[in-house]
Amino acid sequence: MSTIVVTGADLAPQAITLLEGHEIVYAGKAPTEDDLVALCRAHDPVAIIVRYGKVGAAVMDAAPSLRVISKHGSGTDTIDKAAAQARGIEVAAAVGANAAAVAEQALALLLACAKSVVALDARMHAGHWDKATHKSLELGGRTIGLIGLGAIGLRFARMADALGMRVIGFDPYAANLPPHVTAVDLPAIWRESDAISLHCPLTEDNRGMVNAGTLARCKRGVILVNTARGGLVDEAALLAAVRSGQVGMAGLDSFAVEPMAAGHPFQGEENFVLSPHIGGVTGDAYVNMGVGAAKNVLQVLARQPAATA
Repeated sequence: MSTIVVTGADLAPQAITLLEGHEIVYAGKAPTEDDLVALCRAHDPVAIIVRYGKVGAAVMDAAPSLRVISKHGSGTDTIDKAAAQARGIEVAAAVGANAAAVAEQALALLLACAKSVVALDARMHAGHWDKATHKSLELGGRTIGLIGLGAIGLRFARMADALGMRVIGFDPYAANLPPHVTAVDLPAIWRESDAISLHCPLTEDNRGMVNAGTLARCKRGVILVNTARGGLVDEAALLAAVRSGQVGMAGLDSFAVEPMAAGHPFQGEENFVLSPHIGGVTGDAYVNMGVGAAKNVLQVLARQPAATA
């Protein structure tokens, strides 16, 4: 019986059913590289399903029978794809499996920022009634700039369009965009957007793309939403921009280092709405991602094409 290692503590029952006939070994909630190397040496898996942690060359070399690394989700930045390619190991992603969940989280963060949901909730619980002094931001008629127009970005674009927003987007790989999305270049995103939402993968080319220079080119008071990857944002630059008012609010679901450690500069700061990278963590997405990852494993093992990363 061949073995599949899951870099997490569990997998949806529907996915386990699909993988019947394989032994499934779980690495736990927060596996380190050493943990994964040890598991691979002990079990020599034919596949790794990646939920948490990173899979690099050392892990791959510890599993000589490894044929496929399948992401439990859509973002493959935690997998060393160059190392996998050099070893003839396929990398696959459950593309679109969590698109609805992440897009909804982005919308929730956008609305929380525009409508001061968190601050007003705290004030109400403290006994205040700020109706006479508070004014929130109306999103209808304003421009939302999307960076990344894949499954998640396009799902979010439909939601923003339904709110009456003008939707512009930048994605060099997108084609056949729907009529409610206007393709623009990246400088136009910074220049024209009242709110910006990130929906692109993290690469070495776009790491830190939201930085002091790009934020300075934005409209004063812009809202920034990030449900993609924390490495897209220079966190020190964002903090300075929020404190100065150049960025009006930031709604963030991902961070440069996760989990966020106690004492992070964003903690306790006004005008930040934070969530612990749970955009794709819903019951439905958990099943969809597990099933998608399992299907990709089976397709590769059967020498059929898998969803590319």
